[in-house]
Amino acid sequence: MSDFSPPTPTPILNPERLESSYSYTAYRQLVNDLLAQGKTTGPQQTEELVQYTKLNEQRMSRLDKTTHVLPALADAAVHVPYPLVWLILTEGWCGDAAQIVPVLEHVAEASAGNIRTRYLLRDENLDLMERYLTGTSRAIPRLIVLRADTLEEVAQWGPRPAPAQDIVNQAKAEGIDHDEFITRVHTWYAHDKTQTLQQEMLELIQGLQ
Repeated sequence: MSDFSPPTPTPILNPERLESSYSYTAYRQLVNDLLAQGKTTGPQQTEELVQYTKLNEQRMSRLDKTTHVLPALADAAVHVPYPLVWLILTEGWCGDAAQIVPVLEHVAEASAGNIRTRYLLRDENLDLMERYLTGTSRAIPRLIVLRADTLEEVAQWGPRPAPAQDIVNQAKAEGIDHDEFITRVHTWYAHDKTQTLQQEMLELIQGLQ
């Protein structure tokens, strides 16, 4: 399982800020609109990041069409103990987000309205991001699970499934070239076909009190 920490007992953000966040459709539209201008999300605008974003849009579109929620996960999503908001910190150029966000959206869609997703851009919300570092890294995506009625955190997850995180950790320890370990991670995602991510989401939901 990915990085977990004890829940925070106070609201993570106010209702106004939550409502100013993006729906999945609006987030996807934002990224596509920026790509049409040769841009991506965030303050850094490089050709490399734009190319990553184009590739990520292809990944997300594929997962939108091919993801099937595991029956046990769909059942758990319908029977969560209270309505949830899944607040997700992301960016259009992030490869892990492209592999994960569509799956989270499918889980929410399977929840019979009990899970609502909202999206915030990491670099426009660094005060939130700083609470959910992976070590010292602002790694995304980061899923913050909130009670819908109080906006208190009840769980959190991220930035990637445990086996993928192990690949990243090992690559960094070995000093492997960035492009090489990115290739290794995405090869893992392709072979895993969202199964580990879905199992981790099932465990997350089952752990709610």
